[in-house]
Amino acid sequence: MTLAVVPALHHSAWDGVARLADPKITLASASSLLLGSAAAARHGNLDWGWLAVTVAGIFFVEVAKNASGEIVDFRSGADLAVAPEDRSPFSGGKRVIVDGVMSVRGTAVVAAVCYAAAAVAGLLVVTGRDRRVLALGVAGLALAFFYHAPPFRLAYRGLGELAVAFAYGPLVACGTYLVQRGALADPALVVLSAGLGALVSAFLLANEFPDARADEASGKRTLVVRLGRARAARVFGVVQALGFGAVACAPVWGAPRLAWLGLAGLPFGFAAWRRLTAEGERTHRVVAAQAWALAGFVLMALGSAVGLALG
Repeated sequence: MTLAVVPALHHSAWDGVARLADPKITLASASSLLLGSAAAARHGNLDWGWLAVTVAGIFFVEVAKNASGEIVDFRSGADLAVAPEDRSPFSGGKRVIVDGVMSVRGTAVVAAVCYAAAAVAGLLVVTGRDRRVLALGVAGLALAFFYHAPPFRLAYRGLGELAVAFAYGPLVACGTYLVQRGALADPALVVLSAGLGALVSAFLLANEFPDARADEASGKRTLVVRLGRARAARVFGVVQALGFGAVACAPVWGAPRLAWLGLAGLPFGFAAWRRLTAEGERTHRVVAAQAWALAGFVLMALGSAVGLALG
């Protein structure tokens, strides 16, 4: 473990909270929420009150995960080791501790408060809506915390991508459906949400390219570190194909053909793959691939959700 020097604080605590609630990152959970809500709306009216509680719970999990992850990455040296030329708007962590925006203790307080708030929201749903949500909630909290934290340290062992694919795919989307309909999701939503999870994990993979040197130096064995950038770019292409392939096949599982509107994100995924394949070593060129991968999964979720609602 790398011993890190704690920087002097020179921002308000709210600046740190704003960084930890970065809208670019919460787009993943918002996309899954949208997909699950659209599927639920096919079979009846939405309960907006319970939807608000669901959104709040997932938002608090997001902020808590970011905060607890910042502490682990700071102590391991992963965030400190990112060179200035390798920083991008999408990767390198929130850097609230490294940049002196928050202290380690302050970040831990934010994490604890937000995990507690997420648990309260989950218990409200369990007691007032459906007890089966408890298992999904516990799984979500565990994945969020142990994504960085010991003993599992999923992101440090090359398992973070799988955790992200499951959490931001079937877990959130099907959980949202369960809260609304009081029933397990139909096959169409399972297929579409699995495709979305694949595309979100591809976005994570793109974000690992600029951090590869720092991650390797700090013992964070992401897929890009394990595979190298050239092979990781090929894996990125395969995952994109799986994600959009799920959209293409969704009507076989009962989705309306309008769900093919989700293929609107395909050109962005293809462009991101081309860029990572050709210039994955150059961070300033990878930034566009990160943005395109983000646009790809957002458009997939938006298009498929519109297709589900209209279909």
